[in-house]
Amino acid sequence: MKKSLLIIAFISCVLIQVKSQTLDSLDFKIGQMLIVGYPKQDIKPSEQTISDIAKGRIGGIILFEKNINPSNSYIKLKQLTWSLQAKAPVPLFIAIDQEGGRVNRLKEKYDFPRSVSAQYLGGVANADSTRFYAEITASTLAGLGFNVNFAPVVDLSTYKENPVIAKIERAYSDNPDSVAHHAAEVIDAHRRYGVISVLKHFPGHGSSHADTHLGIADVTDYWQQKELVPYQNLLEKGKVDAIMTAHIVNKRLDKDGNPGTLSRAIMTGLLRDSLNYDGVIFSDDMQMHAITKHYGLEKAIKLSIKAGVDVLMFSNNIQGSENRTVDAVHRIIKSLVEKGEITEERIDQSYDRIVKLKSKL
Repeated sequence: MKKSLLIIAFISCVLIQVKSQTLDSLDFKIGQMLIVGYPKQDIKPSEQTISDIAKGRIGGIILFEKNINPSNSYIKLKQLTWSLQAKAPVPLFIAIDQEGGRVNRLKEKYDFPRSVSAQYLGGVANADSTRFYAEITASTLAGLGFNVNFAPVVDLSTYKENPVIAKIERAYSDNPDSVAHHAAEVIDAHRRYGVISVLKHFPGHGSSHADTHLGIADVTDYWQQKELVPYQNLLEKGKVDAIMTAHIVNKRLDKDGNPGTLSRAIMTGLLRDSLNYDGVIFSDDMQMHAITKHYGLEKAIKLSIKAGVDVLMFSNNIQGSENRTVDAVHRIIKSLVEKGEITEERIDQSYDRIVKLKSKL
């Protein structure tokens, strides 16, 4: 009952804030579905980014190493997240990929704590080390003002030469129960510090032979049913805050061969209907070449929303991909609604999930 009252109070606060905006409610709801990174090697967001946040046209920001001031890093980064959050009419997702090991934005050279890879932790006999490093990561993120971590990775290291998972030590193990056990420790630590953890990459990237940053990764012949087990295990235990998509192609799960992010069969049919997940789905970066080299911007946006994705990420951090402005993406989504290609009810579904997740911050 107490939790329900808190959510109702949060939604009421959101509605009051929305009424004070000059944007109509559809504009605001669309804005909450966007998480962006600002382009270039820049430690300051543009005035346009700040304006978009203030107007509710952005629901979240993702930061990378390029956004970290090389001197006095902790204080400068804290000042940045504080100032961004202060501009937002409702809580802003301030996100980062802080897995540890190779995927590590908060490096020791900036005087942040040492991190280790998932593979290293998965090779340790018990989960004490995972708990220890997860506690360090979560407390550091919370202190800096981050409230979303795109971690832990629950992909299995099924293909040892996988260029984007196993080969760079991002997977705990090829055993799904072990992966779920380590992931649960990471999730619990993040929850203790009020940081949302995001499992990735659904429905499993561990068997891929290619990197979706660079192009299509077709796992049809390699993917195994056990890659779903960590999600099933963690969902059953109530450990899932949010889930991120994979851009992999799996024709066993989607006969049309759409990447997971753009696949209704995978995101709605499998994740929502079969696994009974009704939380927020974040897209992996929509500017990765698995998407941009094969789909136009409008088609990719349309398919992802119709698939069941709630928050679309445009990192502006992928080499060779055109920077995407909030205006361009926002305009496309609104046009799709006005043309009836996406219903306003579908937008409301995502908005309600986002509001519910933000009420936990």
